[in-house]
Amino acid sequence: MSDISNKHKHLEFIQASISRMSGNLFLLKGWSITLIAALFALAAKDANKAYIVVAYFPLFIFWFLDGYFLSMERRFRSLYEHVRKLKEEDIDFSMSIEPYKHDPRNTWFSAVCSRTLLTYYVGLALVMILLAIALR
Repeated sequence: MSDISNKHKHLEFIQASISRMSGNLFLLKGWSITLIAALFALAAKDANKAYIVVAYFPLFIFWFLDGYFLSMERRFRSLYEHVRKLKEEDIDFSMSIEPYKHDPRNTWFSAVCSRTLLTYYVGLALVMILLAIALR
């Protein structure tokens, strides 16, 4: 196997991890909408407003999980950039993202407060508030 294909193979491994993290982000958003919608449907059907309050717990849980997977994706992207710049003889197929966890952009808090997650989850919370007012 040539050195060039080693570098390409290593980048493919990293890209597969990035794709998995992106897929997890997508699935979490779908599950959050589904679960919250189900709780609101129960609140409307049973006239039990407690379901509305309970619906906020999954909102925050999914938001924090999304932040975790986004921070992991960012770390793998940093690894990808590092490997991309390596010389062929320095390729070691390491998948360690430990060196990138202290980069301020790659932290969990930075991911939770990212523009995309804030827009999605704050927007969802506002819709939930409007729905709760409408169900009164």
